[in-house]
Amino acid sequence: MKLSFSTLACPDWTMSQIIAIARSNGYDGIELRFVENEDSLWKLSVFRGEGLATTKKMLADNGLAICCVDTSCRFHSPDATERAAWIEEGQRMADLAAELRAPGIRVFGDKIQAGADRDSTRTCIADSIRELKQKIQSTAVQVWLETHGDFASAPETNSILREANCPGTGVIWDPANCWIESKETPSQGAAGLGGAIRHVHVKDLRLDKAGWEPVLNGEGIFPLAELRAALSHIHYDGYFSYEWEKKWHPNIPDGSIALPHFARWMRQHWIA
Repeated sequence: MKLSFSTLACPDWTMSQIIAIARSNGYDGIELRFVENEDSLWKLSVFRGEGLATTKKMLADNGLAICCVDTSCRFHSPDATERAAWIEEGQRMADLAAELRAPGIRVFGDKIQAGADRDSTRTCIADSIRELKQKIQSTAVQVWLETHGDFASAPETNSILREANCPGTGVIWDPANCWIESKETPSQGAAGLGGAIRHVHVKDLRLDKAGWEPVLNGEGIFPLAELRAALSHIHYDGYFSYEWEKKWHPNIPDGSIALPHFARWMRQHWIA
């Protein structure tokens, strides 16, 4: 089992801080989302020139891989100019992923916009994924669509990938998103997505008066045991990546608490 975490858990940390907590808690990989509160990571000095060389050496010296580079790219807009800007952002992030030897970048389909419908939005997303993959210079970097928003379920995600009809694509499966947004169980999602799954987000949730809230693994009601069984059934061998959404939920515990807890919990409940 390979463990990683999204830097959504520690969005304002430096790469040195991120690497240190990953190493001290036995993580195998890091899923890059925010660093120093920046999500267009190619803008940061630690990912350019000498800074990039230093970052790569720190990762190697600590036995850590970058397992995914998460973009903010959303391809749901009916505006071709807006989609083109996101495709350009995706290219820049893919170039960085290639430098870091990350196997994929994360993109979104997401939400049906005002004035659009499901079919036209699906076509916008599929066309954008295909165009982005064709423009990425490195054949080693894939485009991974996260299960999210109005297209979270396995059938909807599969329909986008079929329409894109593009080699070098896959899925980041966020079963908690699917469970909340489309009532899809982990067993249904795993069976539906199967071999398209490249990367998996693992997290727990509970429902309170304000809605769904992230909680430390084992403290919520998301069916984590079912998720474990479903992934075992399809022989998934990729990363189990912790998406602790501190960036979007500032009142939840700090990454310095959540990231060690996840590593301990996974070893106790999923590896033992």
